[in-house]
Amino acid sequence: MFGKPSRTGRTLQYGALAGYLIFLGFPLVWLLSTAFKPPRELVQLHPTLIPSNPTVQNFVQAFTEQQLGRAALNSLQVSLASAVLTVLVALPASYALARFRTRLGTVALGWVLLSQLFPFVLLIIPIFLILRQVGLANTHAGLVLIYVVWALPFALWMLQGFVRNIPRELEEAASVDGASRLQVLRRVVFPLLAPGIVATSLFSFISAWNEFFFALVLVKTPELATLPVALARFVGIEGTARLGPLAAGSLLATLPSLIFFAVMQRRLSSGSLAGAVKG
Repeated sequence: MFGKPSRTGRTLQYGALAGYLIFLGFPLVWLLSTAFKPPRELVQLHPTLIPSNPTVQNFVQAFTEQQLGRAALNSLQVSLASAVLTVLVALPASYALARFRTRLGTVALGWVLLSQLFPFVLLIIPIFLILRQVGLANTHAGLVLIYVVWALPFALWMLQGFVRNIPRELEEAASVDGASRLQVLRRVVFPLLAPGIVATSLFSFISAWNEFFFALVLVKTPELATLPVALARFVGIEGTARLGPLAAGSLLATLPSLIFFAVMQRRLSSGSLAGAVKG
């Protein structure tokens, strides 16, 4: 039906792909360059990509002045806890929404998606009052609870799509062989949901790792501050930013997300169901 692409078409495809990669990677490259530039090179009229006199002083200042190590540990704890709890809650709920289709389930899924339209500013005051009443204000536990609730709608919508892609015949065949509902879920459904679970975990982790507004308002103790809040302190009251330490801290803040994605990206393959229904 469709012939092989011509040499010109293939060249255009590779050119478009290379342009897209440059578009995505250039900000990270420029951030890396800025992190190693001394103060004089940061304010010159004609900036260069490669620093003339590279220095690590920006990294030293970033760690010593704003305690980025403690802030990074706080963010890591909060993000991992949020990702795990989000998956644990969304997994059974998404299976119920996908397999037991009722009018109530359709309304619930619609409300879940509609809740994503609420702006942060509209919700922050009642959220703060509720957390203060239950004793979770200015705590990591309260922050994790908010992140789980905020990420749950998208996680439910994502996971129930993965559940619907699993053929019912697999569950029925396992039931005919004598497996209970719990055994079907544990031995058949959950292993095939591995790509969806990884994708949901990745989304929840990155969402919590990069979140700034809730962390700024709900956590007031400096020792409990997360990494985005600590990085914001490099911007002065008048809006002047200390570009060197800020770039160094921002570069370090991107590493966990890149490492987390690199470790888990192999599980994102959509071919997990290949051959599952072949008999």
